[in-house]
Amino acid sequence: MIEQRVLRFAPLVLLVSLAVYAATANWGMIDLKVYWTLAPNVLTDQLYSIDMPFTADFPLPFTYPPFAAAVFLPLSALPWVAARVVWQVLSLVCLWWLVRTALKVLSNGEFDETWRRRALVWTAITLWFEPVRKTLDFGQINLVLVAGVFAAMLAVRQSVAGLGVGVAAGLKLTPAISGLYFLVTRRWKAALWSVGGFAITVALGFLVSAKNSWQYWFELLGAADRVGPVGSVINQSLRGALSRSLGYDVEMSWPWLLAVAVSAVLTGFALRAAVRAGDTLSAVITVQLFGLLVSPISWSHHWLWVIPLVLWLVYARRNLILAGVWAVAVLSDVITILINLQPSIWEIPRPWPLAALGWVYPALALVTLVVSGRADR
Repeated sequence: MIEQRVLRFAPLVLLVSLAVYAATANWGMIDLKVYWTLAPNVLTDQLYSIDMPFTADFPLPFTYPPFAAAVFLPLSALPWVAARVVWQVLSLVCLWWLVRTALKVLSNGEFDETWRRRALVWTAITLWFEPVRKTLDFGQINLVLVAGVFAAMLAVRQSVAGLGVGVAAGLKLTPAISGLYFLVTRRWKAALWSVGGFAITVALGFLVSAKNSWQYWFELLGAADRVGPVGSVINQSLRGALSRSLGYDVEMSWPWLLAVAVSAVLTGFALRAAVRAGDTLSAVITVQLFGLLVSPISWSHHWLWVIPLVLWLVYARRNLILAGVWAVAVLSDVITILINLQPSIWEIPRPWPLAALGWVYPALALVTLVVSGRADR
């Protein structure tokens, strides 16, 4: 069997993959430089007043809550070279942990040597997934955040689960969708703990900088255009895909509301199937896919949940066709190709072939929700 032959050399496969990555990686890590450079401004109440120049028409602001800036302060104290090395190593460890934990759930308590070697091989493979490469190249927070949210959602103790999700939402708002998982699985205490954990982060943010906190929560919250160009193909949310197809930012108009309603219905069926089957991993993935679809901005590097998704399709659903399509989408680097083909990051209308290809992640996510909801378990 091919898999058994590959598993014999699992450590070597991972080492080769890491070596090739290290030799070809983009160490610019521009997003990490934003965190590293701008986070100290929270101490002078200028967190959202100073941008970091990137290009002439695209300065990069700090877009996370003040609590996140406070968390980044220790990293800002390191020299820039050391900060990059620490962040890359931490992100790679989180990638391995994410793969290993997903496989451990899928092994149904039989996580033996074969499964451990699978974790090494899949880490070597997923390192080349486009969301992973973009996260590492940009020095993004995503791998660390997804690993933390995944750990929280799987935690047995409700206080730990809730606090983990709440703190993650305090760092970056998008993990707040994880609370839906607590509601559908009737983990009411975890849901309440998540609200409490989030409230604590907000309070700590006000303690560090009341001015920045007021500015963020009451002036900047919801300003998607401040985060980046909504119509750029790197935005793989429903709003981004619809905007490119229709030629204007749909915002919260009827096309977006209709797409969200369809996604919500499909998510409901998928969650019902997962809960009835006791399929924890399916429920977690479904909630996260829904969050990625309905968020105003879902950069392609936010789609790291495709990692446990592909593993679930391979080992739980045995749906190798859909898993293969997802693998082709994330390994082919189609998003980067489309980025290079788009007229500019700010120009929303696209020629129809580019607009159609720009649906790749949201379209596959909707198909996955259909498959999950119709699965015969």
